[in-house]
Amino acid sequence: MDKNAGKFMQNLGSFGADANKRSSPSLAPMSEQIVIQHLKHCRDLTRGFAYRVFPNFWRHWCKEILEHAEQAKSNKEQLALFEVQNLIAAVQQPAEQEFCQHLGNGFVKFKNKTLNTLTGEERFTGDMLSLVEHSDLEETIAITSITHRAEGFYAEQLWSLQQRLALLNDGEKLDERSNPASPVQFCEALRKVLASLDMDAKTKIIGYKIFDQEVIGQLEGLYDEINQYLIHQNLLPNLRFVPSSDGASSTRSASEDQVADDPLDINPLGELPGQSSVDPMHRRASDRLLSGTLNPSDVQYQSSLLNAIKLLQAHITHQGHGGQQTVQQAPVAATGFAPRPAGEYSAVADSSYNQHPQHISAQNLRVYSTDQLVGVLDGLQTTTLVTTQQVFDNVSAGVPTLAPQRVQEVSQLMMQQIARENENGAVEASDMQTIDLVGMLFEYMLSDEHLPDSVKALLSYLHTPFLKIAFIDKDFFEQPEHPARVLLNSLAEAGVRWVSNDGSDQFEIFNKIKVTVFRLLEDFKNDVRLFAELLIEFNAYTHNVARRQELMERRALEKAQGEEKLREAKVQVNNAVRSRTDGRDMPSAILLLLLQPWSDYLSFVLLRYGENSDSWQRAVSVVDDLLWSLEPKTLQADKVKQMEKQDSLIAALEHGFETIGYEQAKGRKLIDAVVALQRLALQSKKAESAPAPMRTKLESMAAEKAGQTTELLQPQTADETKIVDSLKMIEFGTWFEFDGGKRLKVAWFNQKTNHYMLVDQQGRKVSLIAGLQLAREMISGKARVIAGSTKPFFERALENIYQTLNERAGNLTAEVTRIGE
Repeated sequence: MDKNAGKFMQNLGSFGADANKRSSPSLAPMSEQIVIQHLKHCRDLTRGFAYRVFPNFWRHWCKEILEHAEQAKSNKEQLALFEVQNLIAAVQQPAEQEFCQHLGNGFVKFKNKTLNTLTGEERFTGDMLSLVEHSDLEETIAITSITHRAEGFYAEQLWSLQQRLALLNDGEKLDERSNPASPVQFCEALRKVLASLDMDAKTKIIGYKIFDQEVIGQLEGLYDEINQYLIHQNLLPNLRFVPSSDGASSTRSASEDQVADDPLDINPLGELPGQSSVDPMHRRASDRLLSGTLNPSDVQYQSSLLNAIKLLQAHITHQGHGGQQTVQQAPVAATGFAPRPAGEYSAVADSSYNQHPQHISAQNLRVYSTDQLVGVLDGLQTTTLVTTQQVFDNVSAGVPTLAPQRVQEVSQLMMQQIARENENGAVEASDMQTIDLVGMLFEYMLSDEHLPDSVKALLSYLHTPFLKIAFIDKDFFEQPEHPARVLLNSLAEAGVRWVSNDGSDQFEIFNKIKVTVFRLLEDFKNDVRLFAELLIEFNAYTHNVARRQELMERRALEKAQGEEKLREAKVQVNNAVRSRTDGRDMPSAILLLLLQPWSDYLSFVLLRYGENSDSWQRAVSVVDDLLWSLEPKTLQADKVKQMEKQDSLIAALEHGFETIGYEQAKGRKLIDAVVALQRLALQSKKAESAPAPMRTKLESMAAEKAGQTTELLQPQTADETKIVDSLKMIEFGTWFEFDGGKRLKVAWFNQKTNHYMLVDQQGRKVSLIAGLQLAREMISGKARVIAGSTKPFFERALENIYQTLNERAGNLTAEVTRIGE
């Protein structure tokens, strides 16, 4: 945030004194009575919202528990779930009242300046042995995750709300913890409600997931309501949240009459059709780091997640050694180290480690310092560099592609080197935690399906330098903005975006990743600035690449949207015509007229004037009048009416043909056929119907022309229906890998026609594929989703590590309990 913006936010009491003159009445001191009046109204809006959404959330939760019960593997489990479901259903009304009461109390605390709601992770600090149950930790992580996402998603509305509420708080700055309507207040209210209910952690976690969808996911409407009320009360009515172009701040204010001198200052590429001005991709931590817009909630979430991982590591250590309280601090002897099998990295000092081998006494252990450990890794790093260079130097000679470095190999070689240097050499337990954590990070990398195999293999050789940085900079894992972390995120993301498993890459990205890896292996000693230097170089290159790709993708998108608009019109026209002709006997000439030239004319009118226009209504009424005029007339009144309409109907048809430039000779033949058929109708005679094969062919041609192929009109199986529904929820930017390893990205989805625009790694349109066709390719194994997350690599890795350790800790606890019984 720049100095002006920082000063602006620190002095909320005098908000906009110079830049927002029109709002000056709102800056006058407010009486206590007016402040209370505003807060009461905001409280009522919040509680009213809660009363609207809470019942739906509670019902969905009950339904979900019931579904789990129906799928239970044992009668005992099923009975327990039924009991929980009955409990939840029985307490809905009091739970709703309590939930709303807690939210209301938040406004009272806000008025008294005592509101400071945390997510709960502050309770899990210090000695792991003080942790009583994993359920509290799981609940805390669930709440932290929900609030982290919500605060990022509603960043604009929350920022505006907090600036306006600050005026009701004597001008003192607010954050999410002191904002009585922030997502964390809703989560904390639910935590308090659930605390009084006897249910297991699994049931609560299910509840939080549904709460995230049904309550937190609906908060935008509430924030708009509150902000609108405060605007009507003249509290900062001209406040504006605008993404900064200079990277110094995430927010700035502007009055309504302020505009950027250069429109490109805000968005160099312009806004893509169908996208918001704040791209969801730029809500990610890694994307905001370089621009200086990292939200405090990102840091809080990362800190909470890492703290939970460390606690779980220590807990597993404690459980694995029979509860000995000294084991956490015991050094690990290098000669007692046994490498673990790949894929079994867990917490420090598990069964693979021997704290004190029998032939070495604890007093004789020589514990290696950080500098000594870094020195050992320097030698390993040199060896790694030589190995990788030899492989790439021999690629032209037909040597196989670079094989990934095994995760356990680094730790094994490190401990072997320590043992060679000193038979009494040992590593502190805290340093073993770091070794283990870095190992799990690279273990996740090698199993991450987002990354192409060639990129995984190349990045796996960064294990040693990243282990070094973890020793050199103890806060490496806790700092989302650390240049080493952001560099790894950038390398991984570039691999996903521009490298395929079919051996191809775009814009020479693989070579750029290779150069960066070699620079780290060759030059990194102990100067962290090298990571920052390489980060700037690499991101400058990928920024230009991304700009070229996005411009190409934008052009492809605009073209595809134009094509889809035409397709939508043709589908609508075909449906309108078929709804009038299906089930009726139709002469061949009339079918041809309606399904070909007149459908083209209807499409033209629809695209130019819209479906609510008089022109569209008149063009459709021509179809109705034409079909009526061909029906045999038995009443004199109908004959008279047809004679009156006949000339105007023929004139309308001729005008339509002329408008679309239909061939005159063909048009004349169709008009003559219409006139002849109308004469038959006046003679009370019925015209001969088109032969079934001809009608089928004409209708199939019309459907295909509208994009409704026969194949896609066939009935769907249950699996196809399920996947098609799931694809409707897919995020733009999701990558698919097709047969042969080719990667394509979903750049756009048309909800009306259910077509997906797929682009390659250069941003070029490859296809506009129907959802059902894509579903069938997924079922047959010809296509698979490889990237369903917009989170950066490091964040995904830490979440995966936490889940793995949490599951392992649960299994250990169950095993200890079983043995104790």
